[in-house]
Amino acid sequence: MDFPCYKCGRTIEEGRVFCPHCGAPQIRVSMPEAAVESASALEHSQTTSNHTNVEYPVFAAGSRRSLLAQPSALAAIAATALMFLGLNPFVAALGAGFLAVVFSRRRQAGVIGMSAGAKLGALSGTFLFAVAALLETIIIVTFHKGAEIRSVMLERVQEAARRYPGPEVQPFLEYVKSPGGFTFMLAASLIFGFLAFILLGSAGGALGATLLGRRNRP
Repeated sequence: MDFPCYKCGRTIEEGRVFCPHCGAPQIRVSMPEAAVESASALEHSQTTSNHTNVEYPVFAAGSRRSLLAQPSALAAIAATALMFLGLNPFVAALGAGFLAVVFSRRRQAGVIGMSAGAKLGALSGTFLFAVAALLETIIIVTFHKGAEIRSVMLERVQEAARRYPGPEVQPFLEYVKSPGGFTFMLAASLIFGFLAFILLGSAGGALGATLLGRRNRP
């Protein structure tokens, strides 16, 4: 049975592999409908899988942040309450890191490693500093305790000057008494407290992960 060439359109006798007029190959391969449907389904499945792989890490990252933030915030609130009841602030920061590991273990099963415990503790120390600084600021503004804080700071500087007398101490003491010196000392105290809370919280978290991890070992 004759058929037209797909390229030049001229009639070709059945059985010829190439067109005698233009030389175009005349081999045709037909694909069953089932194979076409399978190929389409496979392509759709791969496309869906690729979209899923793109979205999944975002969801996982949000879950990890939530697993870190919530127990750390709860530990910071508990440590803040203890600190305002009279607990030393540095001890409270160390305890906040430990409590963050305890609260995290209650939320999820499994052993928390030392590195993860240190991260939890550092985050709880950051939260603790933020909450304590905010409450302290509210108390200072509400009860007008700025002058009292300044007098306490000057008294501590004078006490240190008496312990370590020297010719360079008196100029520094005069500088601290000035408004600019007081602002500098206050900013330096905040930076030192912030770093100390992070380091102590991280140490408390690592300690908590180590001690609580040993309890689960057979």
